[in-house]
Amino acid sequence: MGKLDGKVVIVTGASRGIGKAIAELFASEGGKVVCTARTLKEGEHPLEGSLETTVAGIRNAGHEAAAVTCDVSSEAECEKLVAETKRIYGPCDVLVNNAALTYFIPVKDFPTKRWMRSFQVNLHAPFILSKLVLADMIARKSGAIVNISSGAAIGPGRGPYKKDEIRIGHVCYGAEKAALERMTQGLASEVFEDGISVTCLSPSEVVVTPGTVYHHLVTSPQDGEPVEYMARAALLLATEPVNKITGRVTYSQELLKEYGLIEKGRGIGFDRKGSGYSQI
Repeated sequence: MGKLDGKVVIVTGASRGIGKAIAELFASEGGKVVCTARTLKEGEHPLEGSLETTVAGIRNAGHEAAAVTCDVSSEAECEKLVAETKRIYGPCDVLVNNAALTYFIPVKDFPTKRWMRSFQVNLHAPFILSKLVLADMIARKSGAIVNISSGAAIGPGRGPYKKDEIRIGHVCYGAEKAALERMTQGLASEVFEDGISVTCLSPSEVVVTPGTVYHHLVTSPQDGEPVEYMARAALLLATEPVNKITGRVTYSQELLKEYGLIEKGRGIGFDRKGSGYSQI
């Protein structure tokens, strides 16, 4: 038996990278996975990966998945995504808010439209989608929401700052992810009595994905964290009992080591502390 047998799962940003790995693992555990992103077919995006590729791989492995395109920056498209999920499989049991948009631009040069769009994808979409799936989760007194954050949520602390410590262009993304972590714990508290868990997960190290390679955040698979670590950690957060896990803001390798799934860990949670919310 799988940990998600019969459960209906929505994974945003499932065309490549972390979202693809989560969709594949959750489907292998018996979940009926709705994979959503903007890229339906290969070649529609500069980076490799598409919903059709993700879903085809899952189905070829004998598991269940469906592709639904969605621009999560649009509330109307989020509403269509949840409605289509219910039409195909039924009400959502597990929501993974993974879709992300990043612009590495200093504040002095940041176009306001891009700033607003980034917040739409990285913060407002998790709110909208959570709101949409909560009605059914509350009615059934069960459900799990997993938000994907980033080490960018950890602020640089107070100055003065050494030149090699200054990270230009991370203000917007860091602010969004810090807000997402606070939203996670606030929502976890609100729906605790309804039997719904809400958690937040970041990589301990930069994950090797088409996006991080494109932005030169990693140069080879040996430089970063395997994408499977995030998928396995997300599965724990989505399936552990509410009393044990809800409100947790944590890091992939920290969680996997805690559960005995890896022997040693590196990065955030080991070499340096996580965000303030991860300490609560």
